[in-house]
Amino acid sequence: MALLRKINRGLLILLILVAFALLYKKTRLQTLPKYSVLEKDGAKTGVEDEKATDTDIPVVICASEERIGAAIATINSVYSNSRASIFFYIVTLRDAIKKIREYIEKTKLRKIKYKILEFNPMVLKGKVNPDSSRPELLHPLNFVRFYLPLLGIENHERIVYLDDDVIVQGDIQELYNIKLKAGHAAAFASDCDLPPTHEMVRSVGMQTTYMGFLDYRKEEVRELGINPSDCSFNPGVFVADIGEWKRQKITKQLEKWMAKNVRENLYSSAMAGGVATPPMLIVFHDKYTTIDPMWHVRHLGWSPDSHYPRSFLKDARLLHWNGHFKPWNYPCVHLDIWEKWFIPDPTGKFTLVRP
Repeated sequence: MALLRKINRGLLILLILVAFALLYKKTRLQTLPKYSVLEKDGAKTGVEDEKATDTDIPVVICASEERIGAAIATINSVYSNSRASIFFYIVTLRDAIKKIREYIEKTKLRKIKYKILEFNPMVLKGKVNPDSSRPELLHPLNFVRFYLPLLGIENHERIVYLDDDVIVQGDIQELYNIKLKAGHAAAFASDCDLPPTHEMVRSVGMQTTYMGFLDYRKEEVRELGINPSDCSFNPGVFVADIGEWKRQKITKQLEKWMAKNVRENLYSSAMAGGVATPPMLIVFHDKYTTIDPMWHVRHLGWSPDSHYPRSFLKDARLLHWNGHFKPWNYPCVHLDIWEKWFIPDPTGKFTLVRP
């Protein structure tokens, strides 16, 4: 009997220790530092204090140091082709702030309305796996689109997000004014919505369905109930409803899938969309408004040999050189269209690669 009491006492002590250990772990997780999306001392590094008005169309674009000239070409195309008042939020890392401002202020773009925002890459700590198969897709700025409501632009009801490898040929106001369906936080272009691109897609073996982005061998992916043959979308161009984004806690949802991927490798940069596209495909599956496909004619960067008909490109409102072959490098297709909007770097640091 005495032995039984000792055993029970020992088990009780063990249970208490386990409970304390779990409580400590939970408390420790809750007190881990939460990083701000923007660096708080950004103003000290030369960030503009210009403010947008209610009538401005807000456009968010990222500009990494090595691709500043690309972002400038995108900005120039948007600014030159719109009659509306545009306010550019240019998101970058600290090392590029001064160079971006100099690029703008010493060229014809000095008249644009803009603000440079310094993104804090520490916000991604523990959320992205190092992966060397396509390192360019792991650049911190690739994930800025996840954090739109946290960029200090909450005074806008909606924003337009653009990758830096696009050229806008239409008036961006038309895209901005798209009517989003009730309950939708964003509008994208479906990868299956533009028949003229289907031949190019087949010719270079591109993926246009969820099968190409998620690892359906993983149980957690299969449990999503997403048909692998469902059409994907490209998140390099979209319109976001900031209020709806907040209400649905889109950023939290995206971060959840980033964390899951770190633990379970549900997708990787070796797959079609790298590591930034799959979380958005999951969170927005069947929950987005489709934009006019002519407002996102893409795949121009997937092959140095596959060309679109000139008449088709002329009618396109927006062109996207997504893929490996970028128009500031060589080889690439339809270079003349992109170069029309390129502004040479006044410092001479950003140069085009040409034969």
